[in-house]
Amino acid sequence: MAVTQLPPMALAAVSDDGGAAQGILRRQALRESAARTYARALPVVPVRARGMTVEGGDGRRYLDCLSGAGALALGHHHPVVLDAIRAVLDAGAPLQVLDLATPVKDAFTDELFATLPPGLAARARVQFCGPAGTDAVEAALKLVRTATGRDGVLAFSGAYHGMTAGALAASGGAPSSGSSGVTRLPFPYDYRCPFGVGGEHGAELSARWTEKLLDDPKGGAADPAGMILEPVQGEGGVIPAPDGWLRRMRDITAARSIPLIADEVQTGVGRTGAFWAVDHSGVVPDVMVLSKAIGGGLPLAVVVYHEDLDVWPPGAHAGTFRGNQLAMAAGAATLAHVRENNLAERATTVGARMLDRLRQFATGRRWIGDVRGRGLMIGLELVDPEAGPAREAGNATPVGHAAGAGYAAGTGSAANADREGSPDCASPSEAPPHQAPPSEAPPHQTSPHQASPSEVAPYEMTPREGARRMGAQGEGAGGALGGGAPYAGDARAAALPADPELAAAVQQECLRRGLIVELGGRHGAVIRLLPPLTITDEQTEAVLDRLTDALDAANRIAGARSRELLHPAAPFAPPLAGDHR
Repeated sequence: MAVTQLPPMALAAVSDDGGAAQGILRRQALRESAARTYARALPVVPVRARGMTVEGGDGRRYLDCLSGAGALALGHHHPVVLDAIRAVLDAGAPLQVLDLATPVKDAFTDELFATLPPGLAARARVQFCGPAGTDAVEAALKLVRTATGRDGVLAFSGAYHGMTAGALAASGGAPSSGSSGVTRLPFPYDYRCPFGVGGEHGAELSARWTEKLLDDPKGGAADPAGMILEPVQGEGGVIPAPDGWLRRMRDITAARSIPLIADEVQTGVGRTGAFWAVDHSGVVPDVMVLSKAIGGGLPLAVVVYHEDLDVWPPGAHAGTFRGNQLAMAAGAATLAHVRENNLAERATTVGARMLDRLRQFATGRRWIGDVRGRGLMIGLELVDPEAGPAREAGNATPVGHAAGAGYAAGTGSAANADREGSPDCASPSEAPPHQAPPSEAPPHQTSPHQASPSEVAPYEMTPREGARRMGAQGEGAGGALGGGAPYAGDARAAALPADPELAAAVQQECLRRGLIVELGGRHGAVIRLLPPLTITDEQTEAVLDRLTDALDAANRIAGARSRELLHPAAPFAPPLAGDHR
């Protein structure tokens, strides 16, 4: 089937010339909240969809690289999802059952547990929440606070966990008045490293900062009930966490009896090339927050956690729509289809192909600051090369400097180095998978400050990572990370300021060419791609053709207009640009 072909469907109440669609858009602008987001940048009135193709009310067809903010793992109207929904409807089964047991719910739970990391699945409990990821985040925070008797939360810069009070407080850019008890930690961000060094060294400094802060009784961190993190920050700008750093966070939290919460709302169900993004590193979290794709495109959210944390009383977390039977049926079918058809592996293959072509395209285009991602979660950070180095903290690898750390740690980020010559693209870290904490580990009720720092393992680096760093710096073994060279002489070049205006122009040029993409990142300057896992080879090439053409077109338009004032980087803004849970 051609990339823009749709099967025959009736289009009711939409005229061929798009007049009715324009009327719908006008009425939306008059009647809906000023808080709406997608509709402002994407003035499309979808009337039918199949797979990756969406048709608007004006008859135009688009390739959808938004996929419901990642909720549509199989694309629109996938047959296995439709069949599962029809089976529930045809059986006359109830559609909403609160938290009562049903065959549909039982089948969903079986399928979910079959996909979980084995170290968690064997002793897991699941809490069905209100049908949004943000409610599942609230439940997770409530759970660890109840289990530990502590109130503090460890969260990371650039994070996005939802729009309700507790989830927003743990997100980057949250109003200070709403983030009481949240301690923000630096997230490894190779292109704009908070420590100005990037790579493995930047990741290690992030880990050391975390460790020293927790062990400092005067460090100012509230006694933590849990640490919450995204294995790949989505709204933060498609920033994959290095696998070694994730293992270090697991070791730090386990040694201090701090439950580790993995927010897999957007990264789950094969999106990053593994069924769950934590699978890349072998980390077994204490809590996993799941939503979006687990409902097959319908609203569903759950928290899965270790049975030792199951201490809250009946009714501690509830919600009317936690018994959504259609979503559970669609979700079970989606989970099974992704697992049985190896779609996570497919995401790895297609994602690598897209990253490779985009990095080649970025060669010589200084306004593309970074191309990064994991699986089918891809981002291009656009910058203003005329404005000089960014005022914010953060550096980029200069051209010619081997940025292998991004690959070795599983980030897929090569910054500017790949534009001159791509280093060996290592597979995800070859270090042994993280083992579950030993049974004799201190209980969660123990204060983190009582744990011995000696229990925390140093930052892990595989032999391949060490070899790559030695090759990049020309120094011997025995460096700071146990195999790499010391970092004292690391040459780094300042990252350029983000260019959100150019990113917005690229999004509009994509739309003109029939491609729907999302924006994200600290300044809204990252072009984000979240295609369905079912994307075909033909569609992949069409997406890349349209995107690269739009990038060049937007840059030509930007270059043609007068730039009398060099605009500074936009101020840090709350994560409103995409992932509304």
